[in-house]
Amino acid sequence: MPKIITVEKDYHNSRFDKWFKNTVIDLPQSLVEKILRQNKIKINKKKIKSSYRVQEGDIVEVYNISNFKKNIKNKKIKYKSSKKEIDNYSSLIIENNENFVVINKPAGIAVQSGTKSYKNIIDIIKDTKYFQSSKPFIVHRLDKETSGVLIIAKTREYAQLFTSLFRIRKIHKTYLALTYGKVSSSIKTLDDNLVYYENKKKITQKAITHLRKIKTSKNYSLVELNPITGRKHQLRRQLLHIGNPIVGDDKYFNYKTYDKKYKNLLLHAYKIKFMINNVQYNFKATYGSYFENFIKTKF
Repeated sequence: MPKIITVEKDYHNSRFDKWFKNTVIDLPQSLVEKILRQNKIKINKKKIKSSYRVQEGDIVEVYNISNFKKNIKNKKIKYKSSKKEIDNYSSLIIENNENFVVINKPAGIAVQSGTKSYKNIIDIIKDTKYFQSSKPFIVHRLDKETSGVLIIAKTREYAQLFTSLFRIRKIHKTYLALTYGKVSSSIKTLDDNLVYYENKKKITQKAITHLRKIKTSKNYSLVELNPITGRKHQLRRQLLHIGNPIVGDDKYFNYKTYDKKYKNLLLHAYKIKFMINNVQYNFKATYGSYFENFIKTKF
């Protein structure tokens, strides 16, 4: 007799292979493809491919599941947050509803855990009261050093929706950056071909950002940035290209050529706006005291 599973709403429109690994058994992709070819899995009595998008209510039949052995992976260690951290992050909530939260992310903490980032936003916020009956889904990222507005979905459905909106550029972000030097008033748009390397393979990606100079002093500028594309470290690299690196960014330039090394990267995700079901959402995250103090003392 086959094992019969009904697809739940949370996985609606997910790829079959992803749904299968998450909810039935985690098998190597090659084995998933093999058992599909052998017709050992059917959806609504029909043969499907791994790329099939499951729908809420689909009836999945899996034959001989007891013969499969799941992948053995090293268990990922979760960061255990303290009550103080949980309380602190609760105070950073800008918006909370049944589908997503918006927080004002502090600088110096990663969005999710990684090889160099054990402490992270997701592992902390999942323990807050805002996720008592759901789990957090990442829909976009900010660099560890960058502060500001961050959306975290509460359901897989909204995670997929936000991912789609970002992909078709229907979510608009505004950043504030403090840079070295006077940014030229003639620069309105940064248009670059940024080079990245993946396993020694050279990849060139188009990067476009609209720029507005807010104020300048003798040695610094405060600028507003609206990225059209979303490349890795896009704003940091583009401002470096025009000779105005972001204060505190010691990844892409040698700070010793300037006056001093600053502890914080002075880049802040200031605003975000988007529309869902004809409802316009606008959120703003105030910048930290270190950002404010720099403006007060340098301008």
